[in-house]
Amino acid sequence: MRVSVVGAGLGGLCLAQGLRGAGIEADVYERDPAITARFQGYRLVLDSVGFEALRSCLPQRLHPLLDAVVSDTYVERLALDAQLNKIGELGPARSGIVVDRQVLRHLLLTGLTVHTGAALTGYDVLDNGRVEARFARRDPATADLLVGADGVGSAVRQVLMPQTTPRDTGVRFVIGRTPLTEQFAALSRAYGGKIVGGGVSLLLGAMRFPVPPKEAAEKLAPEVTLPDIHDYVRWAMILPPNGSLGTLTAQEAALSRMEGWHPNLQALIEQADPDNSTLLSIRVVEPRERWAPGPVTLLGDAIHATSPTGGNGANTALRDADLLRRCLVGAVERRQDLLGAVGDYERQMFEYGGEAVRRSLAALPAFVPNPERPESGGRQISGAPVLPGVKLRSVSGSAPGPDRRSLGRRWGAGAGRYGGRTGPGAEPEDAGGPARPGRRPTC
Repeated sequence: MRVSVVGAGLGGLCLAQGLRGAGIEADVYERDPAITARFQGYRLVLDSVGFEALRSCLPQRLHPLLDAVVSDTYVERLALDAQLNKIGELGPARSGIVVDRQVLRHLLLTGLTVHTGAALTGYDVLDNGRVEARFARRDPATADLLVGADGVGSAVRQVLMPQTTPRDTGVRFVIGRTPLTEQFAALSRAYGGKIVGGGVSLLLGAMRFPVPPKEAAEKLAPEVTLPDIHDYVRWAMILPPNGSLGTLTAQEAALSRMEGWHPNLQALIEQADPDNSTLLSIRVVEPRERWAPGPVTLLGDAIHATSPTGGNGANTALRDADLLRRCLVGAVERRQDLLGAVGDYERQMFEYGGEAVRRSLAALPAFVPNPERPESGGRQISGAPVLPGVKLRSVSGSAPGPDRRSLGRRWGAGAGRYGGRTGPGAEPEDAGGPARPGRRPTC
């Protein structure tokens, strides 16, 4: 069996790793001209299902390196005013596993051949049941299955399901990162919650590496190249509905809304990396009608893009990858034919993917600034998720979160797997709150 994966994001790469480990040929096609053509960083938080899916697809020899670059986290979820005074709580404290998206992407690239500069222009299902993908600047590729893992603006989805299009929620946020210094470590009680003032909401999350990723790779897996990156604070400012930057840079736009804020908060934005600060919109894709059975399917944001406030983006994409991997392995072992295996995957993916989108949208209003109550934010929001990665961080003196290593036994053979309470997912385009892990899907 040969599978063509369109999109070299976390979900597509995770699937390719899992298929490769099972002896199934997988080719990855990426429209960007190079893997490093654009920044794809920031922290994200994995829940138990997402982390288990990742480990199931990643070669076991890379598990020690994965464990070395992720950290268990536990945070309180406070609502604070612009002077960092507590005005409420978002809900109970939560725990999870924090990883840097850029580091994880490079880890998942290990050993894979990715064809860059391969923008999909269309595909054809052939008479023999296989599928031929066409690209703008390279020869067509034929496979038994074509998987669209190419994000919110999926080119595969535009052919497969042209009536399913992204929906703009009207919410905008500025996101960036700042090196984690002693000054910003003092903001620890703000990590995992939200700060309100001036008609905006500011969410902070710390990325702390147990071992610097580049150093960890050199010691544990010299064949792996990881970014030379160090601890940082990821910050995201949610603007009023349909907010824009005008002619301002991302940093200038954030600072213009922070007059009179705590000096450490202003300094956090002032010292941010300007190359990694930007304005993003929140768009969602809701899985609705199933397409006709065939050798083409979708994965991750291509079919169920969530709001950042759901915390489900990366977790759900990794869950998709692991489920599809197991379904295809079952087909190879002749438990069922290919279309039956893909159908099993799609039935389950539509169910939990649709729920992830609905939960993320239900949580969104709690984090969008209210022009009529610009300083609001002190009510208890039981179970409400927060922006990507914003809510999980190690808090000195707080009750510790579960240790993924000691709890790994709950998952069976894979020692080191996190089996504790769920935490939020977090990505620049998918910043979020607690994701409900549910049952691990079966195929």
